[in-house]
Amino acid sequence: MSNNLVKKQEAVSEIHEKLLKAKSMVVVDYMGINVEEATNLRNVCRENDVEYKVYKNNLVRRAVEGTDFEEITKDLTGPNAFAISYEDATAPARVLKNFAKDNKNFELRSGIIEGAYYGVEGINKIADIPSREVLVAKLLGSIKSPISNLAYLLKAISDKKQEGGEVESASVEAPAEEAKVEAEATTEE
Repeated sequence: MSNNLVKKQEAVSEIHEKLLKAKSMVVVDYMGINVEEATNLRNVCRENDVEYKVYKNNLVRRAVEGTDFEEITKDLTGPNAFAISYEDATAPARVLKNFAKDNKNFELRSGIIEGAYYGVEGINKIADIPSREVLVAKLLGSIKSPISNLAYLLKAISDKKQEGGEVESASVEAPAEEAKVEAEATTEE
């Protein structure tokens, strides 16, 4: 067996192992970018826990066999680079779309996200989905807002009572009065 064939088999095995652990992979045509731009992209990918690498299409075709990424083979023409994520399934699409905004010759081709194939339009839509951290922060903010408003209202009532003033509590007492009247009405029946 030739040394070159052994290297190719090792590369196929390495890619296959990565894909078995991966949540997503996005394919791009990288030919329109220079070395400096490619280096910047690799750095941004690394910061976002995305692995960005150039592989030969034939190696990827063999490596995707038996994985959720088999459908990607129809897009493996010409020079391609691959962005793989093991944690945040939407991260490769998001990072690459942001990069493509400033680099018009860099083109998204397609991707597999959580086992589903997406063309260019689908990848662009997925790229607009906020990261998990942003979604969690929004959720916590929406939970915190009513609690903060209630705390502010209770503090205002307390401050007003301490000043010796009368609290305007129509909005606070009205539901309690209505509930009391309804309770008395139902017990009388």
